[in-house]
Amino acid sequence: MKTVLGEAAVGMQTEKTMTEPPNGLMVAKDVDFFYGSFQALKKVCLEMPPQKITALIGPSGCGKSTFLRCLNRMNDLIDGTRLEGLVTIDGHDIYSKDVDVVELRKTVGMVFQKPNPFPMSIFDNVAYGPKIHGMKKKADLEVKVEECLTRSFLWDEVKDKLNQSALGLSGGQQQRLCIARTIAVNPEIILMDEPCSALDPVATAKIEDLMLELKEQFTIVIVTHNMQQAQRASDTTAFFMLGELMEVAPTRDIFLRPKNKRTEDYISGRFG
Repeated sequence: MKTVLGEAAVGMQTEKTMTEPPNGLMVAKDVDFFYGSFQALKKVCLEMPPQKITALIGPSGCGKSTFLRCLNRMNDLIDGTRLEGLVTIDGHDIYSKDVDVVELRKTVGMVFQKPNPFPMSIFDNVAYGPKIHGMKKKADLEVKVEECLTRSFLWDEVKDKLNQSALGLSGGQQQRLCIARTIAVNPEIILMDEPCSALDPVATAKIEDLMLELKEQFTIVIVTHNMQQAQRASDTTAFFMLGELMEVAPTRDIFLRPKNKRTEDYISGRFG
């Protein structure tokens, strides 16, 4: 894991190449999570491997979004919460006292349910992160913006209006822009919290195609209520219920040969 553990990460801030071994193995071990006295997660153990898409499914209130936010410490922003157990990236404890949380959230990017572009130009949305992290030359920023928009399947649609407000884009374009903004700071892991729930089927298909492209470099963890999306896009599916991880397996096995009766009932639509 780069840039998160201070001295342990010195000299590791170069961008990954396809010839390097993949970084971004994320592991949760015996994770309990509490909102005050309420226990939202119970002994969750889950491995999320590099260059794979892990889908988190389950009924509303089952803990899957809470778990996702544990993976980049977004829950730290909520008073009265606490986590017990271990969450690691490449063996490093992300809840260690010496972890720089700002750098952690650079390493573990997040795409939210509702597209949230900044109220600025398309160009500046993507360039914002690299600028904050020290990239100042205009030529370098232009290369970075084009690269990220191209990787997000958006360049051809916006290349002639980079100076226009990002708020003028369609919902699907805004979500792809948010993904471009996320990858612009070279994360290892991308978290997606129902990224297609507000989008139409055409825009959803583009996001799913993009996810499959991005997993060649990134670890991706997605929360989704869309069973078809989990089947189409993920390598592994984890089923949550009442704060517990009930079953995790290759996606094909979860949907064709679930071992847990509650998993079978959920994916067949008997509840949820």
